[in-house]
Amino acid sequence: MAVVACGAIARHVADIAARREWPVDVHPLPPLLHNRPERIARAVSGEVVCLRRRYARVAVAYADCGTYGALDDVCGRLGVHRLHGSDCYELFAGAARMRGLLEAEPGTYVLTDYLAASFHRSVVVELGLDRHPELRDDYFGHYRRVVWLAQHPTARLRGAARQAAGVVGLPLEEIVVGDVLLEQALAELLAGSCA
Repeated sequence: MAVVACGAIARHVADIAARREWPVDVHPLPPLLHNRPERIARAVSGEVVCLRRRYARVAVAYADCGTYGALDDVCGRLGVHRLHGSDCYELFAGAARMRGLLEAEPGTYVLTDYLAASFHRSVVVELGLDRHPELRDDYFGHYRRVVWLAQHPTARLRGAARQAAGVVGLPLEEIVVGDVLLEQALAELLAGSCA
């Protein structure tokens, strides 16, 4: 079975599959697609069509990720299943917990392990803050805190999360979530894709 995975969670998907000894091959798409979510559905569609030439079953390890239903339309048209949820934050922390975090402070900027580790490339460079640091407040002026949903906290990732919060100029809150909810969601996805 092939799994088309968001590049931001592909490593976690592959690690979980290996740990659970699931016979899947993970095919990541570029994580920077999240900076242009209108391109995600088309990229997933192309990858699913290509993979169907080599695999009997294909699943999609993406939440909606800002496609506003376009990814669901593609999955429905192609007859493949995707992960439930609106974004990877929900996949790691759960919908209720994310809702609670954002209700408690709507101005919350959320990091995952991937985003903490790649913040300079994914955010600073992509937004042009490396060339125009004066734009920081234009982008982040309405945020009040940074929350790191730590899947596998290490000293290196903790330092990266602190550095990202420093760039944004806000305090960092660490919440260890692990990857248990993602693992459950993947188990459901793969079971549904085999039915």
